[in-house]
Amino acid sequence: MFRLFPEPINGPGAVGLLLVRLVVGLAFILHGWPKIQSPLAWMGPDAQMPGFLQACAAVAEFGGGIALLLGVLTPLAALGLAITMAVATFMVHVPMQHSFVGKPGEPSFELSAVYLVVAIMFLLVGPGVFSLDALLFQRRRQA
Repeated sequence: MFRLFPEPINGPGAVGLLLVRLVVGLAFILHGWPKIQSPLAWMGPDAQMPGFLQACAAVAEFGGGIALLLGVLTPLAALGLAITMAVATFMVHVPMQHSFVGKPGEPSFELSAVYLVVAIMFLLVGPGVFSLDALLFQRRRQA
């Protein structure tokens, strides 16, 4: 059964989740930073994506990266990131027939697919015990 805040994973798995959260969270912050500077028009003047949806993606990447890094509101962050990466993969890369792993300098959808799967993983298993979610929501469960 799916739970919005599953029991936090302990032990070595928690360390693995922490490491993935830190690296992927930082990557999303760095990807989202230039977008959040011009959230309604970061795709350029010829973009077919409306400004509102560009802003949603910018907030999902930058804000979602911060949330992953801290392990706070992880399901919400993971959902936003998963949607953003699904759009990047299936509405941009796949229709343009980019390969999964391209040659150096060529576009590919490898990275967006990996980020999509990582976001889905956090949505399903949570951020682990070393997170603010575990600290905040585990106390509530025990009470």
